[in-house]
Amino acid sequence: MSIKAEHEIHQRRKGRNVGVGLMLVGFVVLVLALTFVKITGGAFELPRLEETQ
Repeated sequence: MSIKAEHEIHQRRKGRNVGVGLMLVGFVVLVLALTFVKITGGAFELPRLEETQ
């Protein structure tokens, strides 16, 4: 079997996959950034447990 050059369809798929991967990474970074800003903003407090006696 000889090694064949990449077909045009494979090149297109690879380009699309890279694009989708970059969009996914961008979305994850956005969610992490929003979470970090919300937690460090000062308005975030852990719920307090009230003791009843």
